[in-house]
Amino acid sequence: MTADCRLYLITPPVIDDLAAFGHQLAAALDAGDVAALQVRLKDQPEQVIAAVVDLVTPMCHGRDVAVILNDDPALAKRLGCDGVHIGQTDAPLAEARRIMGKDAMIGVTCHDSRHLAMEAAEGGADYVAFGAFFPTTTKETLHRPEPEILSIWQEAMEIPCVAIGGITAGNAEGLAAAGADFLAVCGGVWNHPEGPAAAVAAIEAAIARGLAARPAP
Repeated sequence: MTADCRLYLITPPVIDDLAAFGHQLAAALDAGDVAALQVRLKDQPEQVIAAVVDLVTPMCHGRDVAVILNDDPALAKRLGCDGVHIGQTDAPLAEARRIMGKDAMIGVTCHDSRHLAMEAAEGGADYVAFGAFFPTTTKETLHRPEPEILSIWQEAMEIPCVAIGGITAGNAEGLAAAGADFLAVCGGVWNHPEGPAAAVAAIEAAIARGLAARPAP
């Protein structure tokens, strides 16, 4: 089992005030070890998505944080994103790789299915995402895996696994302990009563406790 678990931020589903979001994002990125930011703006116009990517990219790259776009490999390529995250109903993995190129980061949603995750790994995905582990208002979910899927994946496979879905500072510890390489968090950061920076710090502390509880390799 790998020794690390890092935070993978997802943008709020709607960003009404770009400047205010920029300040929040900077504070969140500076509050802990964030590996990536996924720009996830479902059903938003392309120009809105482009404006957000333009805002976050220099902020993220200045802190060694990857910028990943949700769903759309062609748009991700045009906007210069570091990668794309695709669901089971989005572009096929092979097509996403052809569009994005060999060096881009491509992640695949695999719900609660090790079979889908194995297919993604064999197809050249850079990470697989399991979830939703907890109830979430960010998106409608039909699958609810058990944390054990993370442990089994870690024991069998090399490519990283991301845990997603309703993750907060209050429940992150168990997923980190189970073997998640990354915890993808949206509402648990942006809706935190003390603000995004406090949320990131609290999730970091939960991750540290989870890592300490992992069995020795």
